[in-house]
Amino acid sequence: MLNIYEAKAANQRRSFVIVFLFAVFVAAAIYILANAWGAYTGSPIDSLGIVGIALIVSGISSFASYYYSDKIILGISGARRATPQEDRLFTQVVENLCIGAGIPRPALYVIDDPSPNAFATGRDQNHAAICATSGLLAKLNRSELEGVFGHELTHIKNYDTRLMAVVAVMVGLIALLGDWFLRITWFGGRRNREEGEVGTIFLILGIVFAILSPFVGMLIQLAISRRREFMADAGSVEITRQPEDLISALKKISDDPTPMRNANKATAHLYIENPFKKTGHGKVGWFSGLFDTHPPVAERIKILKSML
Repeated sequence: MLNIYEAKAANQRRSFVIVFLFAVFVAAAIYILANAWGAYTGSPIDSLGIVGIALIVSGISSFASYYYSDKIILGISGARRATPQEDRLFTQVVENLCIGAGIPRPALYVIDDPSPNAFATGRDQNHAAICATSGLLAKLNRSELEGVFGHELTHIKNYDTRLMAVVAVMVGLIALLGDWFLRITWFGGRRNREEGEVGTIFLILGIVFAILSPFVGMLIQLAISRRREFMADAGSVEITRQPEDLISALKKISDDPTPMRNANKATAHLYIENPFKKTGHGKVGWFSGLFDTHPPVAERIKILKSML
């Protein structure tokens, strides 16, 4: 039997390693692209200017997304505010779980969609929301709902939504730098380039990084997203002490054939299970699995069963 605290600690270590490597990769990408730009123009000052402008643009966009991402996401999803009268079970379950988890009750929202699913959003515990589909509330029993909402509360408690916002900014920054570098070197004409082997090497590395860094960044972002799902599963068990309820809920959600009407790629990673239904119950190859926002349900259930 796997101890839930050991599982949580192991996932935290893996997440830290992934985030650290991602930060190193972003720093290396910025350094190489900046020096490549300096080699291309023959002026290292220009490279610093490009980095500075990119940081300012990404900083403004991240500041806006930090404060308004929850409202944007809920608006895109077509969610309505849950009420104790219409959604009594929803509010009761979350209130009880919040007492056990020791965190404020988040705002609750409902998406009118027959496909069972749920997600959490918000920048911190005092500015968070849990959103469930009407299909989830109708098709899962109380114990299964506790497993799902325990999962979402763990995302809030662990500041996962804030982490993913930071990661998204990092991905956006290197994508922006790479795009600028490719556009300017492609359309900018011939410049007074820095001569010598070092300048040539940086220029070649810059082109390679400009092409590959957004792709690699996206893969690392998805890896972090998948790892946080494992942590949230363990957190749900820590709150409810009932791994079998979350197992049952995940089976029902993944086996339900109804695709979400309001699902989109921008918010897919937030849900407890991928809202884009696949044939074969998620059995995909290793390469295609790299692009999944969620780990396979079978793998999640296997880990949860080890906690029984």
